[in-house]
Amino acid sequence: MAATWIKDAIFYEIYPQSFYDTNGDGVGDLNGVIEKLDYVKSLGCNAIWLNPCFDSPFKDAGYDVRDYKKVAPRYGTNSDLCRLFGEAHRRDLRVILDLVPGHTSEEHAWFLASKRAEANEYSDRYIWSDFCFEGCGGLNYVAGESERDGVYVLNFFKCQPALNYGFAHPDKPWQQAAGSDAARATREAMKDVMRFWLERGCDGFRVDMADSLVKFDDENKSATSAVWRDVRAMLDAEYPDAALVAEWSRPHLALSCGFDASFCLNDPWTGYSTLMRDYDRKNPAKPDDSYFRAAGDGDVNRFLERYLPEYEATKDKGCISLITCNHDTVRPAYNLSERELRLAYAFLFTMPGTPFLYYGDEIGMRYQELPTKEGGYFRTGSRTPMQWDGGRNLGFSTAPAEELYLPVDPAPDAPTVAAQEAEDDSLLHFVRSLTALRSGEDDLRDNANLEIVSAEKGGAFVYRRGALLLAVNPAAREASADVDVSGGEVIFAVGSGKAKDGALQLAPQSFVAFKM
Repeated sequence: MAATWIKDAIFYEIYPQSFYDTNGDGVGDLNGVIEKLDYVKSLGCNAIWLNPCFDSPFKDAGYDVRDYKKVAPRYGTNSDLCRLFGEAHRRDLRVILDLVPGHTSEEHAWFLASKRAEANEYSDRYIWSDFCFEGCGGLNYVAGESERDGVYVLNFFKCQPALNYGFAHPDKPWQQAAGSDAARATREAMKDVMRFWLERGCDGFRVDMADSLVKFDDENKSATSAVWRDVRAMLDAEYPDAALVAEWSRPHLALSCGFDASFCLNDPWTGYSTLMRDYDRKNPAKPDDSYFRAAGDGDVNRFLERYLPEYEATKDKGCISLITCNHDTVRPAYNLSERELRLAYAFLFTMPGTPFLYYGDEIGMRYQELPTKEGGYFRTGSRTPMQWDGGRNLGFSTAPAEELYLPVDPAPDAPTVAAQEAEDDSLLHFVRSLTALRSGEDDLRDNANLEIVSAEKGGAFVYRRGALLLAVNPAAREASADVDVSGGEVIFAVGSGKAKDGALQLAPQSFVAFKM
């Protein structure tokens, strides 16, 4: 771990176009983020992950970058972003930007040059075959849209041509090796982007699709890992305090090649979805067996069997980051009640690693069923405007409702920050108490002290973090565990738990933290 500050970080993810609009155009902006920094600080968060704010055609909500070194005009200017860094640092907040290294927009100047028939310095910046009617060997590609005699590889949507980091095992004339001059040039260009923003006050980067660089890489992503080790070496030499957070979901790979943290996302490698999102939105008849659903039949071991091997392999190398949600994930309030949210958050914030709180989850913002916007598709419903108060557009913007980036929650009981500030027992205040617990207990910031005490299906899940014993029972029935807590002091609780006949007895839907 190079950026040692990250082990004490509690991140708040901000989707800038939906956070706070200061100029009345219906879209959130960087000045809006600056105005709300004191609120972020009040949550107990000490770091911000800012989703893409660079110039873009916004066919994929900014993950199609047109210019890495220019802030999108709808958010403001480069000066505004630099001011955001400064104002955040004045409040002891770190800010990491979203880096998209695997692809650009099809409108990026590099790609416009790469499309030309005549050779130029950007001809090999992207992956091209050498004939207009030749495919790309199993990779997605686009043909017939350039004067160049070839087709180009995609990294995600049609609008996102893949940057050329080479091939791990090239076997065609147009496939260049991962160590080729062209692949190194791409890597150096991305380092240049990183230097540009680090010099201006950025504290690091969350890296989008971090494993997507070298093509046809082996199972262990050895060639892509070599790219990131090279990047880390540059950071260690020039910006040793800069953090790298990977969207990879295989922490043993990400943390071994220079990342400080790696997300646990909804994919088969992690089992994370079994905690809060074990349902099928398109098939409501399927039972929701999410672990934190009181009425479900969840089993924490489905998560642990994926998580624990990753944890054991990485606990001395960096952080596995558990998230309440993110811009790609259905909000947890979609299927969890407020009580269930409290239990889920208590678990997430007391596990090892670096937790991430998605904007609005602290007040239980709901998922909205909406048409796609800027390539969001089902994800669009988790990207709606932040709900600040009961005023116009729930305090997000003074623009007419029809001009908002996305509509606000129309429900009369839509949760707001203002309403929950006024309620002593609100979810908002609960989240603050959780961040205070995490920040106030050294054992919760030690990444290498997790011990599973009891994890039987139908019983309490009990885990130890140093001198702290933590127990959760999400079910709507009592649960017990064969562990003696008679000498422990309760320092945090949702519901109740007590010693009974030498064992721990937890009330339905309870979480208790004991200091032993």
